[in-house]
Amino acid sequence: MTYETHQSHGSAAPAVARRNKVPEITAYFWVIKVLCTTVGETAADYLNAQLGLGLTGTSCVVTALLAFALVAQFRTAAYRPGVYWLVVVLVSVVGTLISDNLTDNLGVPLEATTAVFAVALAATFILWFKAEGTLSIHRVDSVRRERFFWAAVLFTFALGTAAGDLVAERMALGYWVAAVLFGLVIAAVALAHYAMGLGTVLSFWTVYVLTRPLGASVGDYLSQPSDEGGLGLGTVMTSALFLAVILGLVVFLTVSRRDVTDGEQFSPPAA
Repeated sequence: MTYETHQSHGSAAPAVARRNKVPEITAYFWVIKVLCTTVGETAADYLNAQLGLGLTGTSCVVTALLAFALVAQFRTAAYRPGVYWLVVVLVSVVGTLISDNLTDNLGVPLEATTAVFAVALAATFILWFKAEGTLSIHRVDSVRRERFFWAAVLFTFALGTAAGDLVAERMALGYWVAAVLFGLVIAAVALAHYAMGLGTVLSFWTVYVLTRPLGASVGDYLSQPSDEGGLGLGTVMTSALFLAVILGLVVFLTVSRRDVTDGEQFSPPAA
């Protein structure tokens, strides 16, 4: 917990306690993150294609929902699993749509969008560190840190979308093989962190980016028709299934409070 002092008419108001606004980084965290990423991919496809909203219409609707969710998140006094993960789901959809709009509507090459989002993410980290003197992913306990945190999360989803699409387009691996490939890269990052001392912040955000194309590959494999290399469950069934699992895990964490902690540990997901 930290304390913020507010200035009023030249005098300092009493310090206001602020609690940590992010969960502990555990296996639960990574499972829900991948599920949210999968929903981001399938839900965007459903709204865009099956409901006929198009990329522009879908982007407007989901961005408005994200704005309301972020207001709720910033108004919470501490980490609340339901609100936090709702924001992550919506950010995953918006991040996907930003990349898709640039590529599909504006014709920007994937190489360019990948580079732009990588620079934007790096700039966010530079500004964050300059303002706070830390990039701690365990202590997001001020409004300014929370702003930087969610900006970084948005850019990771956009970067993961662009980079994942670029790899899939260039290598034409297929959904299942792509998922295995990204899982192996994540495992390599985890090994580098635990065995070779790769920094916690770098490890975390690298895995955070990579879980986006991992989740998207799983989502596409489940939802796309069999003649396109998928299982043919469809976007509705896949989205509903994953949302149900997310809801169950969030309810469990809300009741058990197993991810509410001040610990300083990092647990990359198993590939």
